[in-house]
Amino acid sequence: MNGLPEGLEFNDGKAADALRTIGEVAQALGIRQHVLRYWEEQFPALQPIKRSGGRRYYRPQDVALIVEIDRLVHREGYTLRGACKAVAGKSATPVLAADAVSSPVSGSMDRGIRDQLVAIRGQLAEALATA
Repeated sequence: MNGLPEGLEFNDGKAADALRTIGEVAQALGIRQHVLRYWEEQFPALQPIKRSGGRRYYRPQDVALIVEIDRLVHREGYTLRGACKAVAGKSATPVLAADAVSSPVSGSMDRGIRDQLVAIRGQLAEALATA
């Protein structure tokens, strides 16, 4: 196995286990370069090789981690903090964006209503993923 997630292939003529620049990774995954740099600050596990001049080279396992972070944050609704915990394996329960906002109503919210809202959020995420 080359470390890349199934279905992800770079069409750049390099070997599957080759190092890739931030530009190559950003283009292949549709994630902007500044977002990748920010994620490096937020996720200690994401540490690409840096060569002279600060040029970043991503290993296949770095790319796999980026794919996982992108899934957690953009498709499953995790906050960056929650995604960081999930990636680190410290938390089995996600910290969702809606959970990060504290309000006086959230503590007293009826469990049934919360469950309905979570179900709707899941349907919306599924609809976005298929769009």
